[in-house]
Amino acid sequence: MRWSRYYIPTLKEAPADAEVVSHKLLVRAGMIRKLTSGIYTWLPLGLRALEKTKEIIRREMNAAGAIETLLPMVQPAELWQDSGRWKKYGKELLRFKDRHDRDYCLGPTHEEVITDLLRGEVKSYRQLPLNLYQIQTKFRDEVRPRFGLMRGREFLMKDAYSFDVDDAGANKSYASMKEAYSRIFSSMGLDFRPVEADSGAIGGNFSHEFMVLAETGEDAIAACSNWPDCTWAANVERAPIKIDFEQDSTPCPAMEFVDTPARHSIEEVCDFLKTDASSVLKTLLFIADGRPVAVLLRGDRELNEIKLAHLLDADDIQFASPEQVQAMTGAPVGFAGPSGLKGVDRIYADRELKAGNDWIAGANRADTHVRHLSLIRDVKLPIEWADLRNAVAGDPCPCCGKPLEIKRGIEVGHIFKLGTKYSDAMHAVFLDENGKERTMIMGCYGIGVSRVVAACIEQNFDEHGIKFPPQLAPFDVQLVCLDPRNAEVAGMCDAIDAQLSARGLEVLYDDREERPGVKFKDADLIGLPAQITVGGKGLAQGVVEVKDRRTGEKTSLPAADFESAFSAWYQTVLDGWKR
Repeated sequence: MRWSRYYIPTLKEAPADAEVVSHKLLVRAGMIRKLTSGIYTWLPLGLRALEKTKEIIRREMNAAGAIETLLPMVQPAELWQDSGRWKKYGKELLRFKDRHDRDYCLGPTHEEVITDLLRGEVKSYRQLPLNLYQIQTKFRDEVRPRFGLMRGREFLMKDAYSFDVDDAGANKSYASMKEAYSRIFSSMGLDFRPVEADSGAIGGNFSHEFMVLAETGEDAIAACSNWPDCTWAANVERAPIKIDFEQDSTPCPAMEFVDTPARHSIEEVCDFLKTDASSVLKTLLFIADGRPVAVLLRGDRELNEIKLAHLLDADDIQFASPEQVQAMTGAPVGFAGPSGLKGVDRIYADRELKAGNDWIAGANRADTHVRHLSLIRDVKLPIEWADLRNAVAGDPCPCCGKPLEIKRGIEVGHIFKLGTKYSDAMHAVFLDENGKERTMIMGCYGIGVSRVVAACIEQNFDEHGIKFPPQLAPFDVQLVCLDPRNAEVAGMCDAIDAQLSARGLEVLYDDREERPGVKFKDADLIGLPAQITVGGKGLAQGVVEVKDRRTGEKTSLPAADFESAFSAWYQTVLDGWKR
């Protein structure tokens, strides 16, 4: 493909509203354009990368036995009312009425539609298992779309839905999709981890997220440092702390009250008392389903709110208001401690606190803390010990015991074992071998197709632009003609284009009459894996320059035997991307 006949509107500067690297580079490289908030047009170059992504997904889904279909994007309210999600889903569900005043929505997901389809078609156990998937546009009316393709309102998604006769079959379908997803992201040349995750609004009783590792990722992941021998990883919100802490019964000096005027935060208290946060108790006060609750953590730890919600089995957990804090402690916010709380029937303490017995804590008095607080001696309320904190680097892996690493990740896929959440609600049943009516067991498997392209860039870029892995690159090779008016140079470029195209490589041939510097900058910006530069000076010396975009390394290949030399060199480029 000749650049002069293609549409690649590159930009020198990123738009002012672009916050993350992928958004900036996709716009600058002429791959996407913003239509309105959270909605983007895919330009030809970006669309090629998107199509490469879809091809890999489709290939591996088909290989796993899933069957492609296409479901309507516009969905009637009745289905969502059947599942109970019409009111529960929230404002992200874009609702509207047709000319007959009937309620509809734009599909953010398709559990209701696929369940409705199969409840009307599948009658016997002989028709199961089934796994149907689609690659289709979704719409979620995000309150604050941001980060370009990472959190848009309209996006392309692959969603699949499995239906089985029993739990054993559902587990088999889940495992098959988990393996297929690993093959998909490996085939894309991405560094990723499958991690245990929370099921969120989709529901279900088990799920894994697939995270592309990138420093710019929104999510924190606890992953075993023993990769790939140990593949355990989990979203930090799901990572258990597998340490058996023994109660420290070392004698503690008598509790001492200390003036700490206007020192409310852990950092302020530590600075004032010249101590470390690991020696301070963090006392957090909540109202859980209307009940006052106190939670204790080490001062340098962060509360895992999902663990707390599961422990309390509460639907609504909110931080106590300043007025409620005053009632529970007799002091303003910032001076709460576990000794002397009012209206609280028990304290929930992170198990790690068993390892200490001499703490600094709030005194439940204004501008006052205490030293030498013993949880055994000085706290009269019953204490329930539990795993309540986020995992940190160095915690033991719950699978093999080796140290955990905390990495940043971008969610590109999520698989759920749904059970009967939707099939029960929507009466999706079949007759078993005994003629008895039974409910289908479901699974749900999604990949953010457009998000994969953005996540790939977040993982692969430098100060000059994108560094596409070969599997997702819009073209395989960038051919840069430095002097299109020079017959020898243009002729060599034409010959190279023909040779590589005959080998099945996709070539973007920059034949523009532009300054070399502009062409070099555009080549690095777009980031195809291999670059070939043909100029008069090089040909005079009998060479053609090639560049590995991943490493930036340049090499001179003989012009007389270019095709053979390029073949060997290009293989080293491909080998460099193997993870």
